[in-house]
Amino acid sequence: MNNKPKNYNRFLPIIFALLLISGMVLGFLLERKLNSTGMSSVLSGAKGYHKVDDIINFIDDNYVDSVNNNHLESDAIKGMLNDLDPHSMYISADEFNEINDPLLGSFEGIGVSFRIEKDTVMVVEAIPGGPSEKVGIMAGDRIVKVNDTLIAGKNITNNEVIHKLKGPKGTKVKVSVFRRGVPKLIDFTITRGIIPMYSLDIAYMVNKHLGYIKLNKFSATTYEEFDKAVKKLQSEGMKDLILDLRGNPGGYLNAAIDVADEFLQKGKLIVYTKGLHRPPTYAFATSKGRLKNTDVGVLIDEGTASAAEIVTGALQDNDRGIIIGRRSFGKGLVQEQVRMPDGSALRLTVARYYTPTGRCIQKPYKKDDFQDYYMEAYRRSTDGELTSKDSIHFNDSLKYETPKGKIVYGGGGIMPDVFIPVEIDTLHSYYNVLANKGLIYQFAFDYTDAHRAQLVKYKDFKSFDKGFNMTDAEYKKLVAYAASKGIHMSPEKVKVSQKKISVLFKAYVGRNILNEKGFYPIYHEIDHMFKKAVNIMNKRYDEPKK
Repeated sequence: MNNKPKNYNRFLPIIFALLLISGMVLGFLLERKLNSTGMSSVLSGAKGYHKVDDIINFIDDNYVDSVNNNHLESDAIKGMLNDLDPHSMYISADEFNEINDPLLGSFEGIGVSFRIEKDTVMVVEAIPGGPSEKVGIMAGDRIVKVNDTLIAGKNITNNEVIHKLKGPKGTKVKVSVFRRGVPKLIDFTITRGIIPMYSLDIAYMVNKHLGYIKLNKFSATTYEEFDKAVKKLQSEGMKDLILDLRGNPGGYLNAAIDVADEFLQKGKLIVYTKGLHRPPTYAFATSKGRLKNTDVGVLIDEGTASAAEIVTGALQDNDRGIIIGRRSFGKGLVQEQVRMPDGSALRLTVARYYTPTGRCIQKPYKKDDFQDYYMEAYRRSTDGELTSKDSIHFNDSLKYETPKGKIVYGGGGIMPDVFIPVEIDTLHSYYNVLANKGLIYQFAFDYTDAHRAQLVKYKDFKSFDKGFNMTDAEYKKLVAYAASKGIHMSPEKVKVSQKKISVLFKAYVGRNILNEKGFYPIYHEIDHMFKKAVNIMNKRYDEPKK
């Protein structure tokens, strides 16, 4: 019997991101605003009796079978952390780069995005300027061999591919690829290099006065990316901004402080932190504030966490702009990371952060029940919170007031100023089924792969948006493809969903050939929350300024 909530699959990307990045706020690192009290870089040499070490040694010396000391130590550490909080975590040496690279803003490798398609590694993109693009790797290439070892048809996993292709800068790896139209495998020797990982998905002008920026995390390079995007949009006439933090699981505390600083007048409190062994530390806005006179709308949802909530809370508590969407995740704990001599690491919660009004937005958790903590996102769906504001209840004892008298609450995420429920679209049931099952995505991927020679003419978004649309013939092929997967609906339902499906199909093809800048401006045509936000911001722009 399947007891998963109806929206279970929709929340998997959110939960995966939160588990991977753990909603981290890794502040205090090389930053002037919050001073580091620091932790010892080697957790050893402490005085006293080491019971855990003695027990592991006793097991190793006396157990009936052989044991793996490293596994025993890892399990012991994880057991200890499981008695603390959901965000303190142990990272093994093997996992370290995989988990930390996204927050560093770069990694060392060959520079490709890939997906495993029909048991074969397919290049989705050769990152511009990266090592793979420089030697001639192209989107659509299938990687058949790595260092003369066959990987196609071997049930290889994503992690296994990553471990084979990533490596220290300057080292070489040989790959053999299959390319459509070429009868033999093509061999490339790639010298690994530094590959950027961007935290800003896209920045573009929605209309003559309204800009849009989407951040997917807060990494070491986020502020630099954000600042560059703001300058570009302002040069194009931006007066107001939509900052999209939906699904943003957080990251570095100081990146969040720097972004929030751009919106606030000098001297305004952004955030403060304190813990039993960490004295209170405060971050205030400086004089740089490039956006302090720009009206801003911040989009949030149940996947907005940690550092993303710091930015949201700083703006809301200082009565800056308007928060639009659904209640955020509710992660108000601060971690510090310490690296062990064997390459592993410990992330330990050392403090809580508080928004300018003094509220902690950390949602409740029970020790030894962290699965229930992350399942809370599912419960929001089953409890009706995602569709009705009235289903959300806050504790009156956690009520706070902003300088202008707006009531805000702590104890469980940030409640938006304007609640936008999940859209209940019964009219486009055919679209809903195909989108939720990933069939539109897959059909667009296969279409792109089969038509790369024709699609290569679209060098930018403007030419693609003007010149490409889904034809009726392609829509019929999609309907037949869906039928082959067991999806059958009445001709009326198929017809009524055609326009919406065509938009999503075009957006996916745009992403396949132009990355995110080819996706979001098209997808926003059917993005319910985005469209509501644009209407709100347009009305605010038209109102007389006080």
